[in-house]
Amino acid sequence: MTTIYGEVAPGFEPVRAAFMENFTRHGDLGAAVCVYRNGRPVVDLWGGVADAETGRPWTRDTLQLVYSATKGATATMAHMLVERGELDLDAPVSKYWPEFAADDKADIPVRWLLSHQAGLVALDQPVPLKDALAWHPMAAALAAQRPLWTPGTAHGYHGRTWGWLVGEVIRRVSGRSPGRFFAEELAAPLGLDFFIGLPAGERDRVSRMLYQRPDVDLTTLPTESVPEELREQVAAWRDPNSFSNRAYAVTDPPEIDFDSPEVQAAELPASNGIGTARALARMYAALIGEVDGVRLLSPDALASATEEHASGKDQVMLIPSRFSAGYMLPTNSNPMIGPSSFGHTGRGGSLAFADPEHGVAFAYAMNRVIGGGDDVRAASLVAAVRESLL
Repeated sequence: MTTIYGEVAPGFEPVRAAFMENFTRHGDLGAAVCVYRNGRPVVDLWGGVADAETGRPWTRDTLQLVYSATKGATATMAHMLVERGELDLDAPVSKYWPEFAADDKADIPVRWLLSHQAGLVALDQPVPLKDALAWHPMAAALAAQRPLWTPGTAHGYHGRTWGWLVGEVIRRVSGRSPGRFFAEELAAPLGLDFFIGLPAGERDRVSRMLYQRPDVDLTTLPTESVPEELREQVAAWRDPNSFSNRAYAVTDPPEIDFDSPEVQAAELPASNGIGTARALARMYAALIGEVDGVRLLSPDALASATEEHASGKDQVMLIPSRFSAGYMLPTNSNPMIGPSSFGHTGRGGSLAFADPEHGVAFAYAMNRVIGGGDDVRAASLVAAVRESLL
């Protein structure tokens, strides 16, 4: 039986029950969940195993790589620059990054980078991984890349490239790398235990991920055996030239070991943020209200940052998706708390978001990566939060 540690405020006991059930029924190995309400923590729980090979336990200070939940932190940096008057989302990217104008991209506004509308989901020539981790060669490759659809006419999830695209704009405008900007402007004022570019001295606190293979590999089945609603996606997964595959093959080799010291030390602002669920929940709480005297965006700036910019069929994921300028917005498959919610998921289960209508900020981080629609862990926790608000 997994022991659950931490605290839950009266009324939020359903979240503890759902968190325990994630271990007993839904496959969690090690995990943490944190919820803020009106600027104060009401749930802060953790438990399980941080490293299945050694048996190292998950403690209060265990750090976890959260994949694309990192994008919410990076979007926040961009909007902080907007509110300060240093970045104009409607200005061409080339105003801040002149090299980006190559190959008819001179008129693409910054807004389309954030909302996945730029058509730069892949590279015609993938970059060696060591160059991608060094930052500048990947930025140069994206500046030279032609869009794969007419920018602004469609949206598709820029799973890998988004971090370098948005991150380079942050770097050009602020004079600081995204990891440094986050450390100085968000982590320091709020005391966030979260990094984009892990310092060497923190590595021993990082949990090791365990990847759970699906019970059935749909790509190996005859087409007629694949559920009809999944056939388009499965066909894309089988095609190495599809956007669904190319969006995650922008480096050579395409598979990136996110447990490696080199990858964790690099700054990949789309996908390698490492920290605690507590830190992410606290960041989102400071977006929708004041946390210990710190608020990251004004109400007007937040309203602008969370307006819908793109919705409908996603050209990469081939399912309906909705984006503001950087944040995911609620969908039927990920409703979060309600219509006012905004945030971001991460590969295999992680989720962080805020809901200003209810004054709630939520984050869940885990080390067992489960793909596909069978993973109910985050959704179960969110449902328990919703129940606790009634």
